[in-house]
Amino acid sequence: MQVGVIDYKAGNLRSVETALKYLGASFTVGDEPEQLGSVDKLIFPGVGDAKAAMDVLDQTGFSDYIREFAATGKPLLGICVGSQIVLDSSEERSAQCLGLIPGVARRFPDSAGLKIPQIGWNTVSVVRDSPLLHGIPAEASFYFVHSYYPDPASDDAVIGNTDYGVSFASILGQDNLSAVQFHPEKSGPWGLKLLQNFLERSE
Repeated sequence: MQVGVIDYKAGNLRSVETALKYLGASFTVGDEPEQLGSVDKLIFPGVGDAKAAMDVLDQTGFSDYIREFAATGKPLLGICVGSQIVLDSSEERSAQCLGLIPGVARRFPDSAGLKIPQIGWNTVSVVRDSPLLHGIPAEASFYFVHSYYPDPASDDAVIGNTDYGVSFASILGQDNLSAVQFHPEKSGPWGLKLLQNFLERSE
């Protein structure tokens, strides 16, 4: 089994590589779709700006590659910004995204009276069973760094919610696609367990 990791020149690449090495995964990092042509699973290790990320994905051909990969039924995991760009669009600089899950990435409201971005540990409340969460407690905490959050059009796409001024979808899942707003590679044992579950997923 070979895991592909997309290098879009802004991702949290080093931390994801370190976690995958720790878990004993065989993986390939690529900054062009051709370098990841034969992988069995795909990770988008997002950090930063949705518009900037989409610009790079569009320019390199990764936008089409990710859509085509998702259509194969092979497991795909988006991390942080990766949980936002799987939606139709983002309020962040009016970015047009991948459209794999209907919905919009929204900015936290200033009216909530909380610091933006959210930086630090927060709890994920599981609302739907998922192989991604096998062996992980229902109220486990993970590490977040973000100013925008996923707002899918249907609750059917939501696996876990988190509260930060508003309740938002912190884990998305649809068919072979999974996406987490937090950073599992920086979230200690439970984050590593989530990544291990993804690596062991067969479909």
